Amino acid sequence: MNVAIVKYNAGNIYSIHYALKRLGVEPIITAEKELLQKADKIVFPGQGEAVKTMQYLKRHRLNELIKELKQPVLGICIGMQLMCRCSEEGNVNCLGIFDTPVLKFQPEKHEDKIPHMGWNTLTNLKNYLYEGIKEESFVYFVHSFYVPASKYTIAITNYIQPFSASLQKDNFYATQFHPEKSGKVGEKILSNFLSL
Repeated sequence: MNVAIVKYNAGNIYSIHYALKRLGVEPIITAEKELLQKADKIVFPGQGEAVKTMQYLKRHRLNELIKELKQPVLGICIGMQLMCRCSEEGNVNCLGIFDTPVLKFQPEKHEDKIPHMGWNTLTNLKNYLYEGIKEESFVYFVHSFYVPASKYTIAITNYIQPFSASLQKDNFYATQFHPEKSGKVGEKILSNFLSL
């Protein structure tokens, strides 16, 4: 299977590379249009800041390329947020694959720490991506911005309020959490994505 990881100015690309290798896949990390278009599956991962990342994607024309992909695409963390319509992080327009905004967490009480960081549970699981995953399974998050629940939501997590832990529309899938850092649960989610 030919799996490509989108290479751009976002951190943490190599942890997903190693996670896929553990599943027996030898992914390529690339920003080349032809290689991305030929891949069977694409992962759009990363950690970073929305404005700088969108500027980079536009400068390298990756913004249009990603939207036009026809094979299964998995956005992770900032990858998921960039697939949304816009982000309060710098008030930037994003890719618009999911017609929903990305909002900043607003602490409601003293113990509400931002970023939301660490292990939390998944509920309201829908979609083949969560085949074999139990409700209330734990996955690993690191984020200060969130995507509200919408018609695209296929998993929910609660921190300050319920939010989208995962989204899906057509061939585009996304997780706010890091499956590559989420142990056996994350490994199963990645395996399900690879078998789509």
